[in-house]
Amino acid sequence: MSNTNKTSGGFNFMTALLAILISVGIGIMIYMFVLGNPDNFDAEGHPKQGNYLGMMYSGGFIVPILMAILIIVITFTLERFITISKAKGSGKADVFLRNIKASLAAGNYDEAIAACDQQKGSLGNVVRQGVEKLQTVQNDSSLNTEEKIEAVQKELEEATSLELPMLSKNLTIITTCATIATLWGLIGTVLGMIRSFAAMSAAGSPDTAALATGISEALINTALGIGGSVLGIMAYNYFTTRVDAITHSMDEAGYSILHTLKFSK
Repeated sequence: MSNTNKTSGGFNFMTALLAILISVGIGIMIYMFVLGNPDNFDAEGHPKQGNYLGMMYSGGFIVPILMAILIIVITFTLERFITISKAKGSGKADVFLRNIKASLAAGNYDEAIAACDQQKGSLGNVVRQGVEKLQTVQNDSSLNTEEKIEAVQKELEEATSLELPMLSKNLTIITTCATIATLWGLIGTVLGMIRSFAAMSAAGSPDTAALATGISEALINTALGIGGSVLGIMAYNYFTTRVDAITHSMDEAGYSILHTLKFSK
């Protein structure tokens, strides 16, 4: 029986947790030392006219959390892009599949295995396992056709089951951050509006500074929350589409291998 391998790559649990904690720390540091830089404020502590960094700082304690979420989304988007690109392999999937089909049709299994080694990645690993099993059962006269098909199909399913978790790993972090960003932004919006209405309801003339701060807090948190959510949703949908494409290529290759076995003489 051939050795079953799987593609390595991506953040494991501890690395992912560490990346999240570092992102939170970076978000807090940006809020304190970049947005909270005294140069962004006037003598009365209000953001200078047209200074967007100071305006973002006025968004309150929700801002560093939203910035941390945004950094987490960017970090795991890069991690998934590198990992899934590696999983796809070194060449175009359609060209690789055509070469595999041609090699199998000609009965040249060694050539197909060499193509898998050149392709690498999840797709190359799964097809290689299937071709190796196909080559083994073809030389086993004790098995009938149905038993051979079952053995090859089982090998393909086993190889695929090892690869798929790696492809979809950490996607839940991206989609969770996309949801949380919207909710945290909404919380910041509500808090800002509460501050604004409190300033308007003050006795005498309304506190215009408090009113402006409350409105800024509401709008900034809304913008950051929506921005993080949009980026997370776009990244999640993009990577889901790529994973589906790789899975489809695996299924197509598996069908070709089984087709070769069914119609071999």
